[in-house]
Amino acid sequence: MGPLSGVKMVEFGGIGPPPMCGMLLADMGADILRIDRTQPSGLGLPVPARYSVMDRSRCSVAIDLKKTEGVEAVMRLLEQADGIIEGFRPGVMERLGLGPEAVWARNPRLVFGRVTGWGQTGPLSHAAGHDINYISLIGATHAIGRRDQLPTPPLNLVGDFGGGALYLALGIVAALYEAKQSGQGQVVDAAMTDGAASLMASAYGMYASGLTNGRRGENIVDSGSHFYDVYETADGKLISIASIEAKFYAELLQRLGMEDEDLPL
Repeated sequence: MGPLSGVKMVEFGGIGPPPMCGMLLADMGADILRIDRTQPSGLGLPVPARYSVMDRSRCSVAIDLKKTEGVEAVMRLLEQADGIIEGFRPGVMERLGLGPEAVWARNPRLVFGRVTGWGQTGPLSHAAGHDINYISLIGATHAIGRRDQLPTPPLNLVGDFGGGALYLALGIVAALYEAKQSGQGQVVDAAMTDGAASLMASAYGMYASGLTNGRRGENIVDSGSHFYDVYETADGKLISIASIEAKFYAELLQRLGMEDEDLPL
């Protein structure tokens, strides 16, 4: 039993944020059925089913959404559901006859959770992209890496999973709570560029205040300080040091048997 026990969701199979969001909600107890394609999409990196960790905790069924009977089968599922998770490009669900208005005509309390890279509207809304494209646009890629080196891609943690899946999951949970009070569903529209920009709030604030200079690898938490970095040990392994506060820095020096002037600054 989890906090979302009793919540029924329908997830439309995809890559990146949708399966991560589905995993998070299912891990909290939601009953989620994933609608898969009848043929592989050719998107993302193929992972054998036994290693597809983000698909855990829920059942799946393949339905051909290009057929009228397939769409109707999904609509019947949505009549009994509390919410949707979908990550298609803008307009796809509407063209299938499964957009918010069509679904609300059959189930007005349904929460319609959707995630895109650039948002539902705007000049880039229909452009293809991946995590690194979204986080580059808002400056996150620029901020990550060492001095005098090119930016380091932070896996796909910032855009897909942080700015996309987590913000979508939070929005869905909030909308489910509201729908329980009002009986009316709503669209939760998560864009990875927006979510990643929100994740950068602290970094933007420090830059605006002058605490960082906006140059990669020259600031406290971006490898620009000797007390917040990764080092190789004598046995060839690695250790991370994070002694930002004065009391922890003092303890670091004490345990190393060193003084400030002994360190290469």
